[in-house]
Amino acid sequence: MKAYCSLLFFIVLTSSVTAQNYPSRSNVLWVTEPDHTDWLYQVGEEAKVAISLFEFGIPADKVTVHYSVGPEMLEPDSEGTITLDQGKGIISLGTATAPGFRDCWLTATLHGQPYKHHVKVGFEPEKLKPYTAFPADFEAFWEQAKREAAQTPMEVEKVFVPEYSNEKVDCYLVKLQAYKKGQQVYGYLTIPKKDGQFPVVFAPPGAGIKPMNPLKHLFYAENGVIRFDMEIHGIRPDLDAKTYKEISNAFGQHNNSYLVNGLDDRDNYYMKKVYLSCVRALDFLTTLPEWDGKNLIAQGGSQGGALALVTAGLDDRITACAANHPTLSDMAGYKAGRAGGYPHLYKKVDGMDTPQKLKTLEYYDVVNFAKLIDVPVFMTWGYNDNTCPPTTSYIVYNSLNTEKEAYITPINEHWVSEHTRRVILDWIKTRLQ
Repeated sequence: MKAYCSLLFFIVLTSSVTAQNYPSRSNVLWVTEPDHTDWLYQVGEEAKVAISLFEFGIPADKVTVHYSVGPEMLEPDSEGTITLDQGKGIISLGTATAPGFRDCWLTATLHGQPYKHHVKVGFEPEKLKPYTAFPADFEAFWEQAKREAAQTPMEVEKVFVPEYSNEKVDCYLVKLQAYKKGQQVYGYLTIPKKDGQFPVVFAPPGAGIKPMNPLKHLFYAENGVIRFDMEIHGIRPDLDAKTYKEISNAFGQHNNSYLVNGLDDRDNYYMKKVYLSCVRALDFLTTLPEWDGKNLIAQGGSQGGALALVTAGLDDRITACAANHPTLSDMAGYKAGRAGGYPHLYKKVDGMDTPQKLKTLEYYDVVNFAKLIDVPVFMTWGYNDNTCPPTTSYIVYNSLNTEKEAYITPINEHWVSEHTRRVILDWIKTRLQ
């Protein structure tokens, strides 16, 4: 195992209207510096964070900062205030009695405007283990599901998309029949515009129902890699944003979200179609004459990271997997008294804590697919992420029993930098056969 840690520790503010530490066009800057440069501590060890606050680049002297500290994603267990001396101060985050993360939320008011920020530190997270059980018939369930889905005829529509093509890349909008007759998924296929055969990257999407734009990933095809950016709901990805918003509203939120649709029955859960559609996408990609016949990589972030890992666990045609901050990971972790994975069913959605729903989730949780993966895996995540908490990313990583590498960027919330996107592609290139 290899692990890498980004040394970018300057973290900037979030205003009262956003949960992000990185808003644009602000006059105010937070800097938070844990007293361990890797942001990690031993269980029982006190963690301290030095904070600095600047306005127009000048230390904000004598400003009072309110702080609250507690276990990640749970209620705070301590709070207080500190008055900054020349814009600086030190706060204790206390310690943890078990592996996990603690969060410190900060609020300062300047000229009547509140400015917020938060920072997390970890305590022996390499020892975190999943709460989610591995069903005895897990593999048998999915093998049977794949056999049933394979009975659906392969039907493909492929249309050239000039607006996403250039002198180096050809882009196509693809429609695939998936899972059952009449159920389809879409995706943008980008292929290097030159002679030869190339590796294929299968890239499922992040969570939600929203338009797709392959432009930010054209650099894959420009670097000699075929890429398929997949849509999972059977909705054309080229519809306008307003139409997508209306569709998303129709799917609902929380108790009516697609991520809770059918949870009382493992055979009727919405994500069964999604997982099996990922396998169907591989059926299509492995027929491409431009494919090199060897390299088939699953890659994605958030829900896409979850689906990349799921696909790698489901299908042995995958030769490597790269995932950042995966969702759907140890979702029932809240029942263990710590953070659980997105969509935070046991924190934000009513009526989820039933034996049947818990049992269904065991068949769809990423940690159980991670245990089946036997190809190289690259994962990256940040510590300040409240969408996919670092607790759950560590649990997935710790569950992998294969060659694996971690690229940890502590400052990150629920995003990756452009640099990290390139790091992922560079790793993929090192795993080509």
